[in-house]
Amino acid sequence: MNIARLLMVVCAGFSCAQALCGTAVAQSGVAPPASTTAPTAAAPPPTPLEFRTALLNAANDLFSKAQVNGDKLDLVIDPLIDGVTGAQSNATQLEQRMIAQLVQEKYPRFQLTRFSADALARSPVVLIGTFTAINNAGVAGGPRDAYRICLALADMKSRTIVSKGVARALPEGIDATPTSFFADSPVFTKDAATDAYVKSCQGTKVGDNIDQAYADRILVASMTNDAIESYNAGRYREALDTYHNVMKVPGGEQLRTLNGIYLSNVRLRRTNEAVQSFGDVIDYGLRGEKLAVKFLFRPASTQFTNQRRYQSTYDTWLRVIAERAAAKRACLEVVGHTSPTGLAALNDRLSTVRAEFIKDRLEDEQPGLRRRLIASGKGSRELLIGTGKDDASDALDRRVELKTIQCSS
Repeated sequence: MNIARLLMVVCAGFSCAQALCGTAVAQSGVAPPASTTAPTAAAPPPTPLEFRTALLNAANDLFSKAQVNGDKLDLVIDPLIDGVTGAQSNATQLEQRMIAQLVQEKYPRFQLTRFSADALARSPVVLIGTFTAINNAGVAGGPRDAYRICLALADMKSRTIVSKGVARALPEGIDATPTSFFADSPVFTKDAATDAYVKSCQGTKVGDNIDQAYADRILVASMTNDAIESYNAGRYREALDTYHNVMKVPGGEQLRTLNGIYLSNVRLRRTNEAVQSFGDVIDYGLRGEKLAVKFLFRPASTQFTNQRRYQSTYDTWLRVIAERAAAKRACLEVVGHTSPTGLAALNDRLSTVRAEFIKDRLEDEQPGLRRRLIASGKGSRELLIGTGKDDASDALDRRVELKTIQCSS
């Protein structure tokens, strides 16, 4: 696959002995050592397991230790996501299928039902989960050599977390390619809804209250999931109608909703509506002071891929981005990023020249931006995925961010 380029916005304690008595110090004239015991050794990191084994271990812990009363409990799965990007992937969907099968075979008191507004009205138990590439030893900037699985059960009656299950998986055989909607979405930035989901899974322990922002948005999440499923199945008219309905609900204006309206219009060949909805996506990102739009570049190049179907799309995107930025009189930093493969010095240079390429294109579209844009490169120092596969699964590592900055006088 061509290198994807994204314009975007995604202690050790020490044990010390008691000091020697003052009399002994005075007599010897020598101060005692600050510590008479060796530093406590850090616990070794968990051993990653084969993916299926790791997931089933986490899921069995989750359901066998659930602290919730009832012989028959409604269970829904709020689709599992990548813990950094918020995207659903082939891997997270496989997790869901495996969990559903496990529940049916071993945990009959949990009655699995579809994630929907009707199910949520019955205050079910909701399963949430994240799947995140990490460095297993916790080395900052180290290779992402494992995946962290986090599962949680949230009881919507008590509004508390009633169980957790965690594990680490080896990367072999894992397909983290985003599903159709997330792969096609033109813009990425984490919003409040995604942050609340991740926090509810990763930032809680059993007995904690559910994150209020997550609870407030769960109905919208179920409606958005309906629309995403329709889009992935090729039912674009149905998806568009559902996305428009989501926009009418408080909290419904989310990046997923806006991306979905744009994508559905594109698939339905509603050109004017697609241009307008892409502008809405850009406005949303500018209000959040960060956005990302996906571009495919030729390998090791600053030129867009030569596939004709991308050229006209990218021309339109650049025109709309420039128009919206100019209309808001925004000052922007265009920041380039690369995947971790290749020499660091070359990645630094490549990230910078790609940022400069986008900057120049925007200024060509709107000359008034010439004193409002700066370009910089981060190489591979700010990875989101970090697996180094250089395919669709880690496309967000090869991105250019637009960040709102203070305009100089």
